[in-house]
Amino acid sequence: MMRKLVGFLSVLITALLCASAYAQPAIQTLNIESDEGAALLERLREGGLVMYIRHADTTGQQCDTYNYSAGREGQRNISSMGREQAAELGKQIEELGIPMAEPILSGPVYRARDTAELAFGVDRVSVTDSLLADDYARGRLDWVLSEHRRLFSEPVGQGENRVLVGHRTPAQMIFGSILSGTSLPEAGVLVLEPRGSEGTEMLGVLEIVPAINGGNPPCL
Repeated sequence: MMRKLVGFLSVLITALLCASAYAQPAIQTLNIESDEGAALLERLREGGLVMYIRHADTTGQQCDTYNYSAGREGQRNISSMGREQAAELGKQIEELGIPMAEPILSGPVYRARDTAELAFGVDRVSVTDSLLADDYARGRLDWVLSEHRRLFSEPVGQGENRVLVGHRTPAQMIFGSILSGTSLPEAGVLVLEPRGSEGTEMLGVLEIVPAINGGNPPCL
């Protein structure tokens, strides 16, 4: 029991330190039709960036039970609106001419995996524990966060962007309160510039498809 408590406290302290190091006022999402959003879209068309996509809408869905053996039934899943939203997101990304490196990486929790596969197609998606949701990481949270940092910071070739589909909280643990609330809505795209050993720079959050019900609905 004591060993488990010490491990939990270690993970908690790590998360709090990460958050406090980057604590800033929450940012606003950018519509691609705004001047700022259009400028960021042009940067994405050049490539060399990271697109971290939060899973699609989960309005009206149950809370996670965190029981992997229960499969999809034990998880909070995307809604029927979320399935349409994910498909539309993939369509818009293609029509906007945003180049993507393959495979597209997704976390294994179904709301992320379904979003990726509906948006981009099953054959183009590779599922990885590196993008696991924080609540499912358990004793591996430090590793999961380090994998997020690696995928955020590793250089990407010009002419393509690394596409990751995951969850808000791991990104919030890394960047802090700037990503609190609806600043990274469901189906929102966090755009990052990877800088290798120097880490990564947050360029903004794009709303390529409209958020549903505010973009951050509670579970049931």
